[in-house]
Amino acid sequence: MYLDAFYFPGEEAESDFLFGLKTTYDQSVYPYGILPRVGLNEIFFRPLTILYGGNGSGKSTALNVIAEKLRLERSSAWNHSRFFQDYVDRCRVSLEEAVPGGSRIITSDDVFDMMLDIRCMNEGIDRKREKLVEDYFDLKREKFQIRSLQDLDHLRRINQARSKTLSRFVAGESVNSLRERSNGESALLYFQNRMEMDTLCLLDEPENSLSPENQLLLADFLTECVRYGGNQLVISTHSPFLLSLPGAKIINLDDHSRVAESWTHLKNIRVYFDFFLNHAEEFHE
Repeated sequence: MYLDAFYFPGEEAESDFLFGLKTTYDQSVYPYGILPRVGLNEIFFRPLTILYGGNGSGKSTALNVIAEKLRLERSSAWNHSRFFQDYVDRCRVSLEEAVPGGSRIITSDDVFDMMLDIRCMNEGIDRKREKLVEDYFDLKREKFQIRSLQDLDHLRRINQARSKTLSRFVAGESVNSLRERSNGESALLYFQNRMEMDTLCLLDEPENSLSPENQLLLADFLTECVRYGGNQLVISTHSPFLLSLPGAKIINLDDHSRVAESWTHLKNIRVYFDFFLNHAEEFHE
């Protein structure tokens, strides 16, 4: 445990601020006016704390505010309003221990940017492969004589082209591992590579881009991070696989930020349950 409690300005302080602005209340004052609507005035943390709620409930806002107050590392640039820092300054934080270096917030934008980078690399690989296909046929037809030691590498390529199929030649000459890894697998590896042991990590909807199977793998990884890795985690999520993590304290922003008695009582989970229950017979066909 590093983070013990976090205190947001609260409805009264926000109202005083907005009244002092003498301006029409609108989105330009973000993040003011977001969290009082769901009754999120303070959070008392456990080693694993989850923020649950519908779209627009303020989960991401709360995580970003906490991250900025603690000056956590982040990978991607993000947009915030001209009042954001003023809001952060009005927040208070209570720590059990100093937040260690390497602590960070990971958002879906970070994962998306990583996928864009991989796509750009793959496009570069594709262009390289087109050139390698041309090289393959040219090398197979080429009549070549060694004139110096510097020619040995070219001779090697000729021998490779003549002894291998086109696909094996291209695969051997290019970086093919990037293409073979799916977006979900890459996203899962992103969390595994970015999260250091003995740190505080804030994860904003980490299930994005992950299949149910990979969400289960992520859930196992996060469980091990808390149990064995010395990590304290604060997660915003809709995922039933993450909501069911053992020992999680779930704050239900859809229920005026009350602590949920059980993940099985949450609205989204009941929707899943009722849906599968209604189709139960089809699973036995």
